[in-house]
Amino acid sequence: MERDVVQNRIAWETASQKHVREYDDLLAEARTGSSLFERERDLLRPLLLASPAVVHPQSCHGLDDIALVTAGAQSVVGVDFSEVAATAAQRRADDLGIACRYLVAEVPGVPLRDECADLVYTGKGALIWMHDLPAWAYDIARLLRPSGHLFIYEAHPSVPLWTWDEDEPRIRPDRSYFARSHVNDTFPAGGAVEWQWSLGQIITAVVSAGLEVLVVEEYAEPFWQPADAAAAAWRGRLPNSFALLARQHAAA
Repeated sequence: MERDVVQNRIAWETASQKHVREYDDLLAEARTGSSLFERERDLLRPLLLASPAVVHPQSCHGLDDIALVTAGAQSVVGVDFSEVAATAAQRRADDLGIACRYLVAEVPGVPLRDECADLVYTGKGALIWMHDLPAWAYDIARLLRPSGHLFIYEAHPSVPLWTWDEDEPRIRPDRSYFARSHVNDTFPAGGAVEWQWSLGQIITAVVSAGLEVLVVEEYAEPFWQPADAAAAAWRGRLPNSFALLARQHAAA
């Protein structure tokens, strides 16, 4: 395992302690089944009507998994390389009687059989942990049944550029859209290495893995922002998140 991956795993295990400390608050939020954004629900609604079996790589605290089942998914298998996060997520699902189960594993390398999912759901801070995006995309494609779908809702690749100035949006002088990575010293990364992938690289990886891209949308709103911050970069002029929906080829 690469040194950066090892250090990132340590950083994420530490950050995931938050999911244990705030267990009751997260359980209460999970009960509402409201963690999916309306933009996600709009794109996922037709797929969830078919009661899909879902795999969620990099499942984090698992609130989106509970929301997916509440919205119609048959079941969700979450995969995360944090034992702390996966254990807390499993406990929440069990407490609520929701059909979710969790595996501790690195992605790519999901320890599930080929063609086990109708839908792979991922994002919200997932792709920045991938140091080999093509390998990730092939692993995702392997999991999908014929005509199954991949759905990503993620921070826009340009987000590392934006400052958090409140008066005007600015570009950080120490960042480049085309850099391979940067060190994020803010929570929850805590000094972890975040890999950068342009929107073109993400789409190309998905297409090269054999999937057909159906939708790519870009949004001004971030999927996450600290409660005590109000950066000008989030006020509608710049891209801060995106969604991608792709489909596996049909059976021959």
